[in-house]
Amino acid sequence: MELIKLGKSDVKVTPIAFGAWAIGGWLWGGAEKKDAINAIRKSVDLGITTIDTAPVYGFGLSEEITGEAIKGIRDKVQILTKFGIRWDAVKGEFFMATKDNQGENIDIYWYSAKDSVIKECEDSLKRLGTDHIDLLQIHWPDPTTPVEETMEALERLKEQGKIRAAGVSNYDVPLMEEAEKTTLLASNQVPYSMLRRDIEEDVVPYCIQNNVGILAYSPLYRGLLTGKFDPGHKFKEGDARAGLLWFKTENVKKVNKFLDKIRPLAESKRATLPQLVLRWTLQQPGITCVLAGARNPEQVADNAGTLSFSLSEDEVGFINGELEKLEPAS
Repeated sequence: MELIKLGKSDVKVTPIAFGAWAIGGWLWGGAEKKDAINAIRKSVDLGITTIDTAPVYGFGLSEEITGEAIKGIRDKVQILTKFGIRWDAVKGEFFMATKDNQGENIDIYWYSAKDSVIKECEDSLKRLGTDHIDLLQIHWPDPTTPVEETMEALERLKEQGKIRAAGVSNYDVPLMEEAEKTTLLASNQVPYSMLRRDIEEDVVPYCIQNNVGILAYSPLYRGLLTGKFDPGHKFKEGDARAGLLWFKTENVKKVNKFLDKIRPLAESKRATLPQLVLRWTLQQPGITCVLAGARNPEQVADNAGTLSFSLSEDEVGFINGELEKLEPAS
């Protein structure tokens, strides 16, 4: 599979990346460990060699599963992980109260002071079973730590050879501008999908102009754009999707109606709806890589099929026209 240069860095990624949030369990309901390991290995076999994870995905579990899955094939994969969300220390700014994978109450905090960044990197290296991380990203902005201090930590880790490139996640344009005063940003990982396109206003133009890669996460809007959700779907306890606006019964109906309108286009491409949605996302201006989650090898294979076809300008225009009619009920 073709590798794409990530911004101004020397890191190259696949157009579709394996998103490893779901396999960690936190806010997703989890996955069987054996299935998760097989999913990652299937991903690599199919050429999707970029894997995006984070310490907070299962409070270390996602990184541990990723580390186990890549044993013996580290040279074939690109590992992207993050830092800046602490659950093991009361520091920084309170983010949210949640439950861990055992159902215990836990508080998590935004924190990215220099010493904390370096500690988190060392912990991630151990869980992943590797001596370097290809791209290390701040997970969320930390209002209690100067951006310069955080970026200085990333510079030190690059100098030590523990990371190859520095990135950010969920950063707006002013924060990216501030970060680039200290380090070279390879990328910004941001939410982007047919149902959430706000980055087109400012983040996308900035990244295009300044050669910063965009890693689009939640392109299937946490599974809603697969067409597999019926109105009134009951989620497992701990699944955060139950409280999202687009997952309200009336809005699920609207999304499914939209998907029915574009379904014939998918069929004409011999593609599934998820493949069509991912393909549309990947062809949007400025998008370098699309993160697609999977819990098992079958879902990985479906994600890989996204790259077997392309959309014409008219076909993208048709989809955009239908999207303009789609508005959520409050």
